[in-house]
Amino acid sequence: MVENKLARMDAGEANRRILSKEENRADFRRVEAASVKRKTNLRSAEGKRLFARCFYSFQASMYFISQMGRTKLPHEAVEEIEAAVRKKLEEATAEMNKAIDGADALLKTNNIDTVATYDTVPFEEEVGITSALGRRYFELIHKLDQMMPLLQTLQIEEVINERNEEKQRSLLKRSVLSISSSARNLSAGVRRRMNEMDREPDAGAQPKQAAKQQAKQATVVEAAEVVAIEPAAVATDSQKMEPTEQASAIPAAA
Repeated sequence: MVENKLARMDAGEANRRILSKEENRADFRRVEAASVKRKTNLRSAEGKRLFARCFYSFQASMYFISQMGRTKLPHEAVEEIEAAVRKKLEEATAEMNKAIDGADALLKTNNIDTVATYDTVPFEEEVGITSALGRRYFELIHKLDQMMPLLQTLQIEEVINERNEEKQRSLLKRSVLSISSSARNLSAGVRRRMNEMDREPDAGAQPKQAAKQQAKQATVVEAAEVVAIEPAAVATDSQKMEPTEQASAIPAAA
């Protein structure tokens, strides 16, 4: 934060507004896992809000899938879901890295040495990471936070226009948000399959085994559908632009 005698600057009010929103509070009371503590370092408005809205919600969903799901569903079905979420994280991270590399390349090409910085107080909170997928999501949100001032700099210096800046920002935010949404939908699917198995009549091992197999098949299908919901395509969006817009679109890294 830069002191300015001509304007009243943020002194932490922005972070307090984000933390005060009840809708950002995930129900973490049933998560009994140990966690590795890490401290956030988020500076962009987009990074802060997405972290507050999605991070603990994603972790709670994945905990229910991985821990509670294994108590009743076939382990292979749970592993399919975890693999589907991991694939989405890997794809989103690869696209985010391409976007960062492309923005860096544009800055160098246009001899821009100074990157825009934020005058608001950084969002620094100690959080607990309960799984490897949670760690990957933590890192992805911080990559988004790293990308936001690069986009802002390119727009300020008129390397890209406002329309392309907003398009890239929306695509990147959507790629992060969709992962949390997918995890929540998959968690709801696992809960539904578990409830269906509880309602099965107690008529011996044979029907129970059949119900378990049906639950496995249904859960695997849902996992496959979630992966196919929304391809990342952040770096390839320039293919959909008009020729006059392509020149100002952020290129993928060479």
